[in-house]
Amino acid sequence: MAKKQTNGYPWTYCSLGGVVRVNITSGEDIAHLGELDQKLWTVLSCPTKDLAFDERTLALIDTDGDGRVRAAEIVAAAQWLTAVLKDKDAVMKGESVLKLDGINTDCEAGRKLFKSARQILQNLGLDKDEISVDDATDSVAIFKNTQFNGDGVITPASADDEALKGLITAITEKIGSTTDRSGEAGVTAEQIEAFYAALADYAAWQDAAEAGRKEIFPYGDDTAAALAACEAVQDKVADYFMRCKLIRFDDAVSAAVDVSAERVGAISEKNLATQAEEIASYPLARPTGEAALPLDAINPAWQAQFAAVKALVLDVDFPKAKSVTEAEWNGILAKFGAFKAWMADKKGEAVETLGLEEVKALLKADRKADLLALVEADNALKDEADSIDEVKRLMLYYRDFAKLLRNYVIFTDFYGRKQGLRGIFEVGKLYIDERCCDLCIKVTDMGAHGDMPKLSGMFLLYCKCTSKARGETMDIVAVMTDGHTRDLRPGKNGLFYDLDGNDWDAVITKVVENPISVKDAFWTPYRKVARFVSDKIDKSAADKDADSLAKLTASADAAPAGAKQPFDIAKFAGIAAAISLAVAGIGAVLVALGTAVKSLTWWQWLIIIAAVMLIISGPSCFIAWRKLRKRNLGPVLNANGWAINSMVLVNILFGKTLTSVAKYPKLKLEDPYAKKTPWWRKCLRCLVCLLIVAFGVAYFTDNLKWMGIERKAKTEQVEVVPAAPAEEAVSETTE
Repeated sequence: MAKKQTNGYPWTYCSLGGVVRVNITSGEDIAHLGELDQKLWTVLSCPTKDLAFDERTLALIDTDGDGRVRAAEIVAAAQWLTAVLKDKDAVMKGESVLKLDGINTDCEAGRKLFKSARQILQNLGLDKDEISVDDATDSVAIFKNTQFNGDGVITPASADDEALKGLITAITEKIGSTTDRSGEAGVTAEQIEAFYAALADYAAWQDAAEAGRKEIFPYGDDTAAALAACEAVQDKVADYFMRCKLIRFDDAVSAAVDVSAERVGAISEKNLATQAEEIASYPLARPTGEAALPLDAINPAWQAQFAAVKALVLDVDFPKAKSVTEAEWNGILAKFGAFKAWMADKKGEAVETLGLEEVKALLKADRKADLLALVEADNALKDEADSIDEVKRLMLYYRDFAKLLRNYVIFTDFYGRKQGLRGIFEVGKLYIDERCCDLCIKVTDMGAHGDMPKLSGMFLLYCKCTSKARGETMDIVAVMTDGHTRDLRPGKNGLFYDLDGNDWDAVITKVVENPISVKDAFWTPYRKVARFVSDKIDKSAADKDADSLAKLTASADAAPAGAKQPFDIAKFAGIAAAISLAVAGIGAVLVALGTAVKSLTWWQWLIIIAAVMLIISGPSCFIAWRKLRKRNLGPVLNANGWAINSMVLVNILFGKTLTSVAKYPKLKLEDPYAKKTPWWRKCLRCLVCLLIVAFGVAYFTDNLKWMGIERKAKTEQVEVVPAAPAEEAVSETTE
């Protein structure tokens, strides 16, 4: 760690995740957080939902209620918290219990908090000098036995008068209720006003009916039932009179507009009691040119409905009539005009079930002013009650603020794997393919995770998790940092455990491929070549099989049954020649290879093999090494709604801690289903191995004569001729 003066305050810095970050180590650091340049923050904003963090705390910090916590809101919370506490360093402990004498009563806000904390303990019936998060956040328990609590909602417990208690209950039943801070159902001033307005409207509506009763209720108290009965057959009656008009227009259509014998005959063999729907589609009565509806010849399927009309209406208006004309029927319908208009103007339906007498009694008593006075008395304690809510804010900040800073300004929780810490964006562990992915993040919007996560440089597994026991589903993204990748594909199943230990069925829906380790990158080219060769062999075999089958089928179709193909000597000779040339070519290659092998020593062979492997795997390993050093969690968090301001690197060493691979002990175990090797094959293998080793030793020590083989000398022997005596040479020169 190192200190540096920045904007007048000496901040402490540390290197974390390959990035230099500001380290928050004291309460003074928190108090001066507003002086820290926001360019140095790891995060600029984060969501308030779907985090492993108390949403109540984030909601209180999110003062504008937009669902995001921004740096300015963090600063405001830090300044308020450090101002109302005597010991600023206590915030770093993250404790859930605060001594009352730890509240700074030298400021107005602190004095209110101290008084409200005492009030909370008194309401809870607790005699102690400290308050906990549970004490401060249990609003139901705090206000349970209080008459007023400053929220503008009154309950039956707010009234001393039994009549008012009953009136409050009646309002909650007829108008609706609002939950009081105590957790009980109560009413507000608006609901009281709405109740009395409904009483007045309903009474006025009923008074209007009394004033014009004769016109509005042509059939007395049975008017509503009479209207319902007429409306039930209204369309059928209109249909009947239209059929009669058509017959009067042209008598030739009488058979067409009446029910035909053939139609009745089609259902006559069935149980007609079950054919009510079909019979109901017939005319209401037999239409005639007289256009009068006979009251004693109604369609059987409509007799019950029409009987109600006759009893409530026709027997009143036409007691001795045998039939009804269209004009008379329309006159009956016109009588309901005033009643319909009165019903359309109906008001105060909410209190109708009280009955007119009770409505008028409540209006006469007029206790609205008394109820509103109770609301005013409750509102008078608003400041005191809000101050009690401030104690809730204090305790949540006191417990959670240091943790929030560790995940907002520094990210020490994410990098504190060895201390058992986790980032607040993590949701659990994924077990899949003999591995455990310890870094899993909930995906809130799959659409946002399009191209952004590819920039992370990490191998990502997107999974759909389902909990049948809880009836819930969620999407997660797991980071894979160790092992191999060949079996990881969409559709593969795994098991996910959330932070509470609940298990979820997980299935891979999407894979973002990036290097997973240098070791895996080393073997990647060979796996690709093997996969390519395997695919080519499979394709070639399939093509040849199809070609052979096609030729065989064609030959069977072309050749006569039982005919034999004649022996073609020319074709046989050509095949033999081709085989001879192939063998000769292979032999030449083997001879050249053997000559080259004889000229190399064992250490040269090792260099060649290493060079070939370096050429093949080197680029892949180098690219993987570079990408692994630059893996960055930032793009994944950005896709999840975070505004990441700094790199969140996951280097090779740290990445090893994020994925654990299954390791089995080295044991000699018998497999009852393993294939048994015969003893003679084991002996043969040992003999071949011994011969290879002996030949190698002899070859590299120039000692093959014992095997009847002589190695050819590497250099040609040069014949040495003795030099002539000097005297003879001189004489020869003279001569």
